[in-house]
Order: sequence, then C-alpha cells, then structure tokens
Amino acid sequence: MDETHVVAHAAHRVPENENRIRAAASAASPYTRAWKRFAGDRIALIALTVALFVLLFCLGAPLVSHLITHRGPADQVLLDRFTPPFTHGYILGADNLGRDELTRLAYGGRVSITVALLATLSALMLGATLGALAGYVGGWFDATVMRLTDVFLAIPVLVLLLFIASLRTFGPYSLALVIAGVSWMSLARLVRAEVLSLRRRDWVEAARVAGASDWRIVGRHLLPQTAPLIIVWAALTVPSFIIVEATLSFLGLGIQVPEPSWGNMLNDAQKFYAQSWTLAFIPGAAIYVTVLAINLLGQGLRDALDPRLGR
Repeated sequence: MDETHVVAHAAHRVPENENRIRAAASAASPYTRAWKRFAGDRIALIALTVALFVLLFCLGAPLVSHLITHRGPADQVLLDRFTPPFTHGYILGADNLGRDELTRLAYGGRVSITVALLATLSALMLGATLGALAGYVGGWFDATVMRLTDVFLAIPVLVLLLFIASLRTFGPYSLALVIAGVSWMSLARLVRAEVLSLRRRDWVEAARVAGASDWRIVGRHLLPQTAPLIIVWAALTVPSFIIVEATLSFLGLGIQVPEPSWGNMLNDAQKFYAQSWTLAFIPGAAIYVTVLAINLLGQGLRDALDPRLGR
C-alpha cells in the first residue's frame, strides 16, 4: 500500500474514531446511566405516564370543553342539577348549578397545576440563586441569607400562607408567587451545601485563574453541577404545592369562584354531599392521583440521579 493510500485510509478512519469516542462518552455520561436506571423502574415509568396524562388532560381543558362536553366551566343548566355520572350525556355528572363536572375538573386542574408549577419554578430560581451565591461568596452575605432562611423555616409555611392570604385575594399567578416567596429556603440550604463542597475543586480554581468572573463561575460551572439535586427537589415540591393550593382554595383563601380549582370544587361539594357524593370524590381523587404520581416520579428520579446507586 503506497503513501497516498495510507493517508486516505487514515483520513477515512478519523471521523469513524471520533464518532466512536463521542458515542462512548455519551454512553458513559451520568445522565445516560441515570436514564437507564430510571427506565428500569416500572413504578416510576407508570407514575410518569399518569402524570403526563393528567398534565395533558388539564392543559387540554379547552379541547375537553369544545370537543367532548360542549360546555364551558361556568355554563349552568339548573334543570340538570346533581345529574349522576354517565347520565344524560354527563360523563362525570353535574354540580349543584348544573355545570359539567368533567369540564370543571379539567379547568380546575389547569389552574391548580399552573399554580404549583409556577410556584416551583419561582422558588427554584430564587432558592438556587441565593443558595449558590451564599455558598460561593460566603462572609456576611452567606450569614445574612442563612439567618433569613432560619427565620422563615421557624414559621410553618401553611400558617404563614394562611396569614398572607387572609389579608387580600390572590389570582393564580400572584398566589404562585406568594407560595414561592415562603418556600425557597429548603432549596437554598441544599444548593449552598453543595456549592460549599464544589467551590474549592480544581476546575473552579482553573476557571478563576483563567479570568472567569464570579457570576460566570456560579452560573456556568457551579449551578449546573447541582442540577440533579434541583431536579429531584422540584419533582418532590410540585405535589406539595398542589396540596397547598388546594388547601388555601378549600378554605376560601386561594382561587376564588367562579374560577374553578380542585380546592374550591371540594369546598363547594362539601355543602351538597348528601345530594351527590361524587362532587367531592372526583376532585379529591384527582388531587390524590396527581400527587401520588408526581411523588412516585420524584422518588424514581431521586433513585436514578443518586450517584451512590451508579453501576
């Protein structure tokens, strides 16, 4: 084989070798291993399926209204009050004002899940940022943030929310921000502890020597390393926020009628339990199934992302 053929053969092999190296690196990545562990957890996969179904059902509330029930969440037919499920075209029955229960369940779930997701995202941004900065900067800033978290953690979250909600009426978005404002402390502590263990690593020192700013080191190097912790925290926090929203709305301090949420649907149903027990059972079952599915999903993610379980 002459020199030309050798060079051509080597050039042909270089991309192939690079692809093999990239494939090996991808296969060995922590997230790939985590996905394999998660995919082997049947309970977590079932929980993921249920959670996605509930999410699509709630986000698709307008489609449920237009294509299935042909009724809006506030449309009333007083002659159909307390219609049982699967009667006269009502799949889940009608409430005390003749409103379609399936439509209200979808719209109510959209409100409850939106509040929970927005509250989780807001608490995540606030808690992760403050925790990372406290762990990296240290000094007076760290002391101030930690004392602030101690003050908030000393007061039960639900009690604090009940006090705040009693002062004024909140819509879905403002309620989500209020919930986030009193719920970021646990994540801040977790992220701070993780950053404290990472800030003296060689690659952080290398980034600092290379001239990277503190903001870049925190945002591009330290926070991404806490991603597994943040993902698990978020997955386990969403169901608790669904319960918090339902509790506040059930007590009349959260989402106000006529806008439906699972919490105020339960509040309305308690007055008419004798006439139709399904009015309380349906939103209660929706809360239970959704919270259980997301909790099991969060536990599956925790087990999959835990490096101590790596093989």
